[in-house]
Amino acid sequence: MMNIPWDQPATLIDLDGKTPVIGTMLECVMHFSIFKPFAKEQARILLTRPVFREGRKTRTWILNPEEIEKLVERRNADFG
Repeated sequence: MMNIPWDQPATLIDLDGKTPVIGTMLECVMHFSIFKPFAKEQARILLTRPVFREGRKTRTWILNPEEIEKLVERRNADFG
């Protein structure tokens, strides 16, 4: 699982062009967790620092919905 600090600045965007959420990783993950399934499919998190991803040679700046969902699980484990 990605070890992105909860206080790292990030931006939650969606492919429909709605207003982004600009804040910390924790805030972006919390907003994502309350989205309806269709909105979750459209959501992405833009990072301020790229992360390594398994199976890729380079670091990336964007997290996809399935990766964000794993961060939701991590948040639930960290904060209950």
